[in-house]
Amino acid sequence: MRHIDEYRDPVICRKLIDRILRRSTRRWVLMEVCGGQTHSLIRHGLDEELEHAVELIHGPGCPVCVTSCEAIDQAIACTSVPNVIVATFGDMLRVPGSRGSLLDARSRGAQVQIVYSPMDAVSLARSHPEKEVVFLAVGFETTAAATAIALLQAKAHRLSNYSVLVAHVRVLPAMELLAASPVSRIQGFLAAGHVCTVDGYTQYQSLVDRYYLPVIVAGFEPVDLLLAIDRCIDLLESNSPRLENCYPRSVRPDGNRNARGIIDKVFRMADADWRGIGKVPNGGCQLQSEFASFDVRSRSWFKEEPIVIDERCLAGDVLIGRIKPPACPHFGGACRPEHPLGAPMVSAEGVCAAYMRYRHQQTGVFQLSPREVADHAQ
Repeated sequence: MRHIDEYRDPVICRKLIDRILRRSTRRWVLMEVCGGQTHSLIRHGLDEELEHAVELIHGPGCPVCVTSCEAIDQAIACTSVPNVIVATFGDMLRVPGSRGSLLDARSRGAQVQIVYSPMDAVSLARSHPEKEVVFLAVGFETTAAATAIALLQAKAHRLSNYSVLVAHVRVLPAMELLAASPVSRIQGFLAAGHVCTVDGYTQYQSLVDRYYLPVIVAGFEPVDLLLAIDRCIDLLESNSPRLENCYPRSVRPDGNRNARGIIDKVFRMADADWRGIGKVPNGGCQLQSEFASFDVRSRSWFKEEPIVIDERCLAGDVLIGRIKPPACPHFGGACRPEHPLGAPMVSAEGVCAAYMRYRHQQTGVFQLSPREVADHAQ
């Protein structure tokens, strides 16, 4: 398949792996930020192939996983209000808050609707004027643009029965917080290619300059990731940390100007709670005053809910790379996909879900026989 198969070519991957292993004079510690990258690394066993040269720390790059318990609890509280429909993406339904999940609420009769885009929630509000539709808006800059477009449409249609529970988060402030930690072991970052597609990557230069570590924009396929790791190792070995883009087919220095303009029109930066990390300065979004009437928190029936955290869950330690999922005493036991203690076990990009799904069934795609290598070479 064009633009897929060539980025999964086992011969190219084997050559890159061998080069990284030869090039490294020590074991470097890199953090991949994006959950999609984590799944690709684990699925193809790249972390194990490179374990003698690179320790890959899995970062908080799954927006579902870092959505705060408070946001989940607030969404569940909304479902208890008569004539309110809570609409959100499917992978949010099983994310636990401190009082269960939206799926639990729906099993009790609450009106919880899965949508595939924020515009679906706008359409739901237009087709049900007798209902209040609340869209639980989660994700990084990639989905913030879609939420912003939906809000522009809601405003154009003068929808008074549409509101948004904003839980969007911003990646760079979290990376800065992790790099600034006195116990940080991170020596280089693989930046999230999809976020950079929207936001560009020039803003990461301040991270490079302040903490003197390389930041490499990376894609999601095995060749993408290996190219980025290879380049990061080169910069570390030569003690010349820089900001570089290894995902040029999708990412430009200034990103998508139209998407950024729409985001800036609807949202402003704000401090935000990240699950497992806590308060991240400028780590989230709030609605601009022009769109404040669409904030569900402005509704007279909206109420804040006190949070009771499940102390058994070590998702916070997993999300900041302090431990890997198997080090959690509940992994695979008390915490499994069918009864999760934390979001990383149920999200499509969650690191715990990746270990559960792939670690025990590695593909071995890069363990080629000499004949296979010859066949691919031809």
